[in-house]
Amino acid sequence: MDVFPDFGGVGGAGDLKAVIGALLTFVLIIAVLMLIICAITWAIATANGHHGAASKARIGAWTSLGAAILAGGAVTWVNWLINLGSTL
Repeated sequence: MDVFPDFGGVGGAGDLKAVIGALLTFVLIIAVLMLIICAITWAIATANGHHGAASKARIGAWTSLGAAILAGGAVTWVNWLINLGSTL
């Protein structure tokens, strides 16, 4: 038995895929830029002895790294789930 979602059953599914792809790209770019800014801020704050700012920049760097990983891996994960669903 083949189980596969009917992407053609929804009107405008192609447009929806394009919008979601653009949003994932936008999130990935913003997350990487945030990671760069937070890493630079973390380094400068640590070098100058501003431990509060360094702590907040470290949290921002780890958060942006997680967001970049999630945004980058979302498409792969969804494709894996679709392939897994067809084998059940």
